[in-house]
Amino acid sequence: MSVQEVSGLAPLVVLLGLAVLVGWAVWWVVRYIRADAMTRQSIRQAVRIRRTWKRLALMLKLSVTDKMPTALASLASTDNKPVKPRVLVPALKVAHDAYGVIARANCLPGVSLAEFQKAAPYLADAWRMTRVSAMPGDKPGQVMLRGVRVDPLITPTAHVPTGRPPQEYAKWDLGVDEFGMPVFVPLKEVPGVAVGGLPGFGKTSCVNRLVCDWAPSPAVQYVFFDGKVSHAYEGDYADLVQRAFAFCGDDLEEANKLFKELVELRRGRSASIRNVLGVKNMWHVGPSADWPLVVIVIDEAHTYFRDHKGSDAATKRLAALAAENARLVEDLVKKGRSVGFLTLLTTQKTTGDAIPTFIRDVCPVGLSFAQKTVDAAVAALGDDIREWPDASPVTLQDPAYVGVAVMSQHGRPGFMRIRTPYVADEDAARVAEQTAHLTQHPARLLENLTGRTAVDLAKDAPEPPAMAA
Repeated sequence: MSVQEVSGLAPLVVLLGLAVLVGWAVWWVVRYIRADAMTRQSIRQAVRIRRTWKRLALMLKLSVTDKMPTALASLASTDNKPVKPRVLVPALKVAHDAYGVIARANCLPGVSLAEFQKAAPYLADAWRMTRVSAMPGDKPGQVMLRGVRVDPLITPTAHVPTGRPPQEYAKWDLGVDEFGMPVFVPLKEVPGVAVGGLPGFGKTSCVNRLVCDWAPSPAVQYVFFDGKVSHAYEGDYADLVQRAFAFCGDDLEEANKLFKELVELRRGRSASIRNVLGVKNMWHVGPSADWPLVVIVIDEAHTYFRDHKGSDAATKRLAALAAENARLVEDLVKKGRSVGFLTLLTTQKTTGDAIPTFIRDVCPVGLSFAQKTVDAAVAALGDDIREWPDASPVTLQDPAYVGVAVMSQHGRPGFMRIRTPYVADEDAARVAEQTAHLTQHPARLLENLTGRTAVDLAKDAPEPPAMAA
């Protein structure tokens, strides 16, 4: 190609470059206009962070000096003068959302996670954020910086169930943490969950989201115990009861009968799981429509376990029923995990008189909404919460924190605060109505698989060895 031909193509190349630039600008303008007010502010902050990053990094000593000249610099040097050292700044990529920004920085020798964590308060001031957190990035050698302009904990959120089956079984989408990051709790292989908190602070709505998100799957079946009402239509589960294969109110005798049926189902599954599934742990193959995960929701659990004091016959009878209820639920929690039972217990104070410690202490997942006393917080979250007073649920009694829970950070020290979304009653009713046809009694399903009832199968289940005195 001659020089004249190359010169003739130059205007075309320039026009093509301008077209790409204009297209990119239009795309950004449209994206900015379509965004809500909070996201627009985050976009402006993200632009400013990118523009000022190198200067700010130098001021905060998030940089290193490289005195070794590059090969190109050595070749370009024609005299014996030393090559000027280079100042290296971590590369930063910034994304935005409604709460603020998420920045990912590459580490350098001497500038890693610890240095970013130390600089986080100064970054928050410079970026005009409420707070900035530095945490390990998605890849080795990378740090993620999360800056929030508005506090997600005091920003009420709502969740509208999609009505579609979950992509992953036993994954609980709780909400967002105090940095606006999504929080997921894996409930695979988890026998029980204990949820505490003052009335009206979000316990039931938190459980409702789990029920609504999993309801479209035939591989999950529910049973509800609501200890504060006598009939389903009176309580919080009135809209969801049609998706449950059984419901029980505050009658201890009815609850005792249903707990016994569930224990018989557990024993029947234990006796037949090898023959039916070919494994001794249901989670090795996962739940299915024929062998569903049985989610037992026990709301206001203290109703069924409270120790009744008195010498009259009626009180003694209630005390005996409560003691047996505790023994039966202990069986479900301690022995039901491998055969597909998940027990969720909610109460105001998860102290030993509300949920017996032999049940509560074998529930690996514990959450607490607002509490009035430190003792109640310790009962829900363990003694370690005393060492993290800023995260204590005692600080969540303000109405602004309705829907905010505290739980331990699995795999890391400390606790996290989580904003759980509100699920409207009409949305819960809609999902329950659309999925009511999926409701099946697990005992009938087991009978279809084995040709025998759960009671007959339970008789064949070996009894546990007697405990030594």
